[in-house]
Amino acid sequence: MAKQDRAVRTRQELIRSAAEAFNQGGFAQSSLTEISTRAGVSNGALHFHFSNKRALGEAVESAASRTLHHIMGTCPVGRHAPLQLLVDTSHILAQRLSDDVVLRAGFRLGNDATWQAGVQLWMAWRNWVRFMLTLAAGEGDLSADVALDDAVSAVTAAVVGFEVLGRADGAWCSRQSVTRFWALMLPRLCSDPARAGIDASGTETCQVGTGTADAASVWDDEGGVDGEGAEDPELLVWPEGSACTVSHH
Repeated sequence: MAKQDRAVRTRQELIRSAAEAFNQGGFAQSSLTEISTRAGVSNGALHFHFSNKRALGEAVESAASRTLHHIMGTCPVGRHAPLQLLVDTSHILAQRLSDDVVLRAGFRLGNDATWQAGVQLWMAWRNWVRFMLTLAAGEGDLSADVALDDAVSAVTAAVVGFEVLGRADGAWCSRQSVTRFWALMLPRLCSDPARAGIDASGTETCQVGTGTADAASVWDDEGGVDGEGAEDPELLVWPEGSACTVSHH
């Protein structure tokens, strides 16, 4: 059992080290030797868990997917108004992007021209944003003159911007930055009856998901060599065209 636990820890450390390398230099410029050195293991130990760099990239992407799926499910639909849930979740995502190197690497790989992404994290986030805004429209919380596609694009692009700009300056992913965005955006999005009930700074209920210790446990990887046996949850659970069919009670 101790040997198995040690192998799991080694695999997790290799995933984290690969994420650090991909974030710093991109996929193509990162070498297996660099990744194994960062992890404090031999090249042989690395190859026991991952046959090549592609397998490491897939493991990073899969781990980031699990974290994003967890974030989008932290506050269940029904506990808050859909718009408040969207605000809260964007706060959690921005904080995790600042704190969690594996999550950052998963998003960055999706924008890396040298990597063929198997999981489109930004598409998953965009579809979830569309789902929340569709629910908000159905409840009469969106202003009547707001076009759904325009709202989805604006919210998605803002969080994309926080992630990209946050690589050089972590303040972009701060609660203050996200709050300022929503303070500017909500008066345009919200209908008059809904406006007073949405807090741009987020609610305490969903701020429990921002801790870094919790983030590490989300992507615990228990797969075998090259991830055999590991589950890879499907993130695109709100695909284009079907989001509007989901009812909210």
